[in-house]
Amino acid sequence: MKIVVTGGLGFIGSHTVVELQNEGFEVVIIDNLSNSTEGVLDGIVAVTGKKPLFEKLDLRDKAAVQDFFKKYKDVSGVIHFAASKAVGESVENPLLYYENNITTLIYLLQELQQKPEASFIFSSSCTVYGQAEKMPITEDAPVQQPISPYGNTKKIGEEIIRDTAKATNIRAILLRYFNPIGSHPSAEIGELPIGVPQNLVPFITQTGIGLRKELSVYGDDYPTNDGTCVRDYIHVVDLAKAHVVALQRLLDKKNLEKVETFNLGTGKGSSVLEVITSFEKASDTKLPYKIVARREGDITEAYANTAKANDVLGWKAQSTLDEAMKSAWKWEQKIRSKVS
Repeated sequence: MKIVVTGGLGFIGSHTVVELQNEGFEVVIIDNLSNSTEGVLDGIVAVTGKKPLFEKLDLRDKAAVQDFFKKYKDVSGVIHFAASKAVGESVENPLLYYENNITTLIYLLQELQQKPEASFIFSSSCTVYGQAEKMPITEDAPVQQPISPYGNTKKIGEEIIRDTAKATNIRAILLRYFNPIGSHPSAEIGELPIGVPQNLVPFITQTGIGLRKELSVYGDDYPTNDGTCVRDYIHVVDLAKAHVVALQRLLDKKNLEKVETFNLGTGKGSSVLEVITSFEKASDTKLPYKIVARREGDITEAYANTAKANDVLGWKAQSTLDEAMKSAWKWEQKIRSKVS
């Protein structure tokens, strides 16, 4: 069964490709290599022994998307990761985010709606909840006006999918991620940001290995246990496995609604300082960091109520924060040893 994974050479995408191949799916990756490299294919092959099909194309190019689906007529489902994803950058450059995250989604759905049926998994985000009033966050929590353009693209994307599913034969599952971290235990694939990392953990590991001078902790005056922001950090392999389970649910027509929504997290919140402590334990190094002013677009805390994903999907996160940080450090050491 042929599955398209957009952004399949990226961090979460590559791990999901591995899990799909492990379950016997034939995978076609679409990626424009804007935040990844073709070398990730080698890592996927090293883990699975199988090379996925790869098409380098930019989903903002409507004609290229049309040509792709003419070439691959036998696609059963799409897992859509390809998107810009940094909160801070989206505040500085909102139009880039609206173009990259919204038009690409529309072009994909326009092709899928022409099929007799199609399964669509959407990479969404807990940012759609904004600063939720209650913790942990359930899927029934109100979707609020997000405080960043990135979050807004996910909110708008979900609305587009719901409206399209009502009018077409597309069935969809919206997966609202919390904070993916770590790498594959083999250290063959992992998070490899191009340029300065926008996410906490790769900045921590790059600082730990000496690539960055120090980590900036944005604010220590939040109303949390230690004053730093709290997030739900989920191991990327756990997250990847959830995509396979969700896809299989749609393919088996076990979905109860045309569009279903699931939170993907561990159900536990960890502060920035707790993540730093976990890294120091995993790496046996002291991490240089400084407290700086709060960053626009950051919320105080967000962690998932995972009951629906656990009970309905039959999926549960397995790895701890410490295990995820160990894998992230192992990956960082491996890629730096290649460079040096």
